[in-house]
Amino acid sequence: METILIIAAAVLWGCATGLLISRPAYRLSVPPEEPWRSACPAGHPLTGTGGGWLGRARCAAGDTYGPNVLSVASTTAVVCALLAAATGDHPELMVWLLLAPAAVLLATVDFAAHRLPDMLTLPLAAVALALLGVAAVLPGAGGSWTSALLGSLVLGACYFALFLISKGFGFGDVKLALALGAVLGWYGWPIILIGTFAGYLFGAIYGIGLILVGRAGRTTRIPFGPFLLAGTLAGVLLGSSAR
Repeated sequence: METILIIAAAVLWGCATGLLISRPAYRLSVPPEEPWRSACPAGHPLTGTGGGWLGRARCAAGDTYGPNVLSVASTTAVVCALLAAATGDHPELMVWLLLAPAAVLLATVDFAAHRLPDMLTLPLAAVALALLGVAAVLPGAGGSWTSALLGSLVLGACYFALFLISKGFGFGDVKLALALGAVLGWYGWPIILIGTFAGYLFGAIYGIGLILVGRAGRTTRIPFGPFLLAGTLAGVLLGSSAR
């Protein structure tokens, strides 16, 4: 019964936060050389809470914009439900639930604009390590903050090396790796390897699928961030379930 209540609360959290993702996703989904969007497609200024970043993705004229709200909210709710089911009542669940909406936002922006904004990736790493530090001192913690810190540094360094030698690897992925390394590292080095490999596998499957349907060539660049995030989710689910 307790597990069901935890999952239900996670679903409600995912739905509530997911409803707020479409507006910042729309604003952030621009090429690197352009400023963040400040108006809807019809030209109406975006105003509201948090300097126009928070609120429904609907302009003053009532028109919606950005990614489909239902799809984004549903995705966030499913992710939160999976994390709750796998993690249970361990304190790190609160960390995963707080990070999940930001991860969905990053994946949405990267799919739309092939971009992982610094204003999301760098704070995400800092917040992940800080929250895991709190979780580590609470009763029932299922991981290690030390390995999370080392995982962040090592994975970030490895991705930076890949950035230097690979033309298809973006620097945004390097910054994202700092957060992903912390999350995967919480459960130890085997989970870091599994989660990282899963991300590459998901990306490869997506790329091959695009080639098979004629929507991409061998040199076409794909947004890699969403697959790194999906691989990290798989690693967290495995790591939490294997305790």
